Formats: sequence, C-alpha cells, structure tokens
Amino acid sequence: MIVAVVAVTAWVYLVAFHGGFWLAFRFEDLPPPASEGPWPRIVAVVPARDEAAGIARCVTSILQQPYPGSLSMILIDDQSSDGTADLAARAAAAIGASDRLTVLRGQPLPSGWTGKLWAVKQGLDLAAQSHPDCVLLTDADIVYSGNAVTQLATRMRNDNLVMASVMAQLRCESFAEKFLIPAFVFFFGMLYPFAWVRRSDRATAAAAGGCILARFDALKRAGGIESIRGALIDDCALGARLKTTGPVWLGFTHDVKSIRASDEISDVGRMISRSAYAQLRYSLLLLLGMVIAMTVIFLSPMGLIFAADPLTRTLAAGSWVLMALAFQPTLRYYGQSPLWGVALPLISLAYMVFTLNSAYQYLRGRGGMWKGRAQANVSAS
Repeated sequence: MIVAVVAVTAWVYLVAFHGGFWLAFRFEDLPPPASEGPWPRIVAVVPARDEAAGIARCVTSILQQPYPGSLSMILIDDQSSDGTADLAARAAAAIGASDRLTVLRGQPLPSGWTGKLWAVKQGLDLAAQSHPDCVLLTDADIVYSGNAVTQLATRMRNDNLVMASVMAQLRCESFAEKFLIPAFVFFFGMLYPFAWVRRSDRATAAAAGGCILARFDALKRAGGIESIRGALIDDCALGARLKTTGPVWLGFTHDVKSIRASDEISDVGRMISRSAYAQLRYSLLLLLGMVIAMTVIFLSPMGLIFAADPLTRTLAAGSWVLMALAFQPTLRYYGQSPLWGVALPLISLAYMVFTLNSAYQYLRGRGGMWKGRAQANVSAS
C-alpha cells in the first residue's frame, strides 16, 4: 500500500508540477524566419571521428541551409580511419561550397580532455580567427532541413539569448529504436524540464548536443570549451555554463534530425551506458537511489496491479495510466503507436539495466567508451 501511494503521488507531481516536461508539442516552437536582418555571422563546428556513413549528408545539409547571412563550416577530423575528411570535402565540392568548408586534421588527444571536446576546442580556436558572431555546435550524424538555422538565429535575436538549442529528432525506425528512443527523449525532459531551462529564475540548465547555436562572446565569458574539457555529458555542462552568462532556450524541431542508426537494443544500450553513470556523478549512493526510485515509480505499478488489496490495485492502476498518458505526447511527436505507453515500465527496466551496466563498465575502467576511447576516468577526475 505505501509503495502504491508513493508511486501515484510521484506521478501526480510529475504530470502536474514538473514543468510540463511531458508536453513535447509545447516546446516545438521555433519562430518563423525573420523577414530581415541583421544576421549574425555563423561558423558551424563539427567534430567527426569515423563518420564516413553520414558525413556527406551532414555537410551538404548545413552548407545548403537557406541562411541569409554568412554561414561557413569547420569540420575537425578526429583521427578518422575511414576517409571521413575526404568525403566531407567531396560533398562540399559537389554543391559548389568548397570555399565555405574548412577541414582541420585533429591533433592527438591530450590528457584531461574527452575526444569530442578536444576536437571542438581545435575547431573553435580556428573559428576565432574569423571573428564570428555565433557558433553552431553540431554533430556529424545530424542533418538539417527547412530553415532550421535561420529560425534558431531568429529565436536568439527575438529573445536576446546567448544560446538556442534544439533536440535533434532521433532515428526511430527499427524495433530497438521504437522501444527505446522516445523514452530517451521523455527521460531527458524529466531530468531537464525544457520550461525550466528557458526560465532565467530557475537553476535548471541543459542543451542538446546535436544542435547548439551559441554567441561566441558568451562562450568565451562562460570559460570556453576548456571549462568543461572532461565532461561526458558535455551538452548539458555547456548549457549550464552558458546560462551563467544570459538567457538560454531549449526546444524541439523536426528540421534537425540524427541519421545514426541503432538497429539493435545493444546499440542504444551502449549510447546510454556511455554517460548514464556520469549523470549520477559516479556515486554508488546515487546509483542505489536511482534503482529504488525507478523501481517504485516505474516498476511497482506493474506488479502491484495484481495485489490482493483493492485500494492498492486501484492506486497501481492509476500510476500506470498516468505514466502511459504522460508518454503519449512524446510518442505522438515520434509518430509511434500510443500502445508503447503501456510498455513504459518495461522500457524503464531496460534503462535501469543500461545504467547499472554504465556503473559496472566504469568500475572496470571502461566507462564512457565511445569509438575506442574509455573517457569516464577523464570525466570523473
């Protein structure tokens, strides 16, 4: 009975008082492009390590954005072994945009840095030579469509922001992606309610690493990328740094998409396990708290619905209904069946397993593994 009461109370709070995090459609609110400038000079900085599969689409999509101002791109080839740099250069040449793409060969990774942030640092140092107004920090598996960059710049100007970031629409085609990806977005919003991120009177800060448009001067005032050099969850760390310098904004759009495929559950599991324990600040105590909280809030309704006590069954059913309903806007955003809402307890169990594996890999010295680099020890130091 007590567990059932705690669970339903938690869901009432989450749905009614937690920043409306579950109402995804509320945050898909980039404005239409402004009709006139001035337009900031933007340099896109893209770190890439063995991204041959999608780098041409990324480069083409950015350089073909109908942005009315100056938009150029720096791609940092982070010691790729698959011809990423050459493919990027060919893609730019194919659309007559070679003059707007600079390919920088990345230097060896120094101690104290994660690979991605070291690559970004090199790109920003080069970008500084052209004195841009803004930098677009984006990933090599991200493709842009519509007027995404212009809309981001419009949002920044309209609201006098230091950062505007959108969560890229993740690929959601395979069974593994349908099972796990909408929940990733749902849980991210639960941890970092977008409404609270946008409010200057709230400490909550975050960004979505696939697409961050930031004022270059604000980035310098925030301490530069070196201030988060070891962060595994670098997007949220950067969002927190930038929020100390001015207003920030986080939202959704269908015009910024990730094309990285996760065809197997293990593919998504590796993505989650890479940084889940870092989210818990590498604390076994917080890990235990996470297990207890997720068991009570997400898993217990599935078991207690079969309890002998009628009131316990009713409360458990209420919790299950609330979580399934709360999941619906995210499922609708991703075009998925509403029936996935009923499976949220099982989906959350998978995320719990991924988080426990993240802690296990960290204790083995293999935490934060990404493309051959174990980076959690850098993050924890």
